[in-house]
Amino acid sequence: MKLHLVDRRSCNNYSFSVSHHKYPSLLKVWHYHPEIELVLLIKSTGTRFVGDSIETFVPGQLVLLGENLPHMWLNAPEYYTRDSKREAEAIAVHFKLDFLGSEFLHAPELFKVADLLKRARQGMLFNKPTKEIKNIMKELLYCQGVERLSKLLMLLNILSNTTAYEYLSSEGFINSFNQKETNNLKKVYEYIFKNFDEPIQLNKVAEIARMNPSAFSRFFKKIHKKTFTRYLNEIRIGYACKLLMENKHKILAVCYDSGFTNISNFNRQFKLIRGMTPSQFQKFYKLNHTNQYVEPISATGSFAKEEEYKEKY
Repeated sequence: MKLHLVDRRSCNNYSFSVSHHKYPSLLKVWHYHPEIELVLLIKSTGTRFVGDSIETFVPGQLVLLGENLPHMWLNAPEYYTRDSKREAEAIAVHFKLDFLGSEFLHAPELFKVADLLKRARQGMLFNKPTKEIKNIMKELLYCQGVERLSKLLMLLNILSNTTAYEYLSSEGFINSFNQKETNNLKKVYEYIFKNFDEPIQLNKVAEIARMNPSAFSRFFKKIHKKTFTRYLNEIRIGYACKLLMENKHKILAVCYDSGFTNISNFNRQFKLIRGMTPSQFQKFYKLNHTNQYVEPISATGSFAKEEEYKEKY
């Protein structure tokens, strides 16, 4: 899975971009960009890759991704069939950290917003954003001028005071990915994400990093505060959780599809990392998870007309 740099620069003389995406599927590319990304999922399900996180995404979720954080939105397989009538819909905001000038976020009034954007380097999931947050995201589609800017700042201010969120990527991944001269490490991450469902040997990973195995193990543990084996198991268990949440696979199949070679080790690692067995996790998810749904927006362009928006909402 090669990592791509994607151009998300704003156009039309705007300091930031707001886009209404309505396509058969989302962008199936493992990529990064210097712009901060804020995405509200309206319609669509699948798997979200952020840094070293693999999780299922559902409608209604709001995700904030910091600058240069690798990510990918991969829809469920049924979205890619030739006769599929499914649709992926989202509102996305992209802006650079200095989109209002290098000193703007240093203002005392924006201390919390600056802290929010710093925390976003790991990726943040707001699983149940409020109605106010969703409405502002929708309003950004037709606002212009000062109103457009003020609504974005208002939105960031609300999020900066929100405690109901979770980090997506590990701090170790972010620290190592942002280090200079880490091209070999980037290749290691690409290799892991492409092959985590297959046997992975430490010697092969160390070879990619151009280190001997013992030196790589020490280096990796220093960065991630965990062994390479533990890190790999967490990636695999994250993917296993995604399969269990889909409720389409038997636990034995999930075990092998996640890269484990025997069910006893899979169960042991799952309980060690998640604090419960795979079957307990599946039952817990069924009992506690309710998909949120945000009513689709009718506009098909990047900016909806205000009259059309108000008539619908």
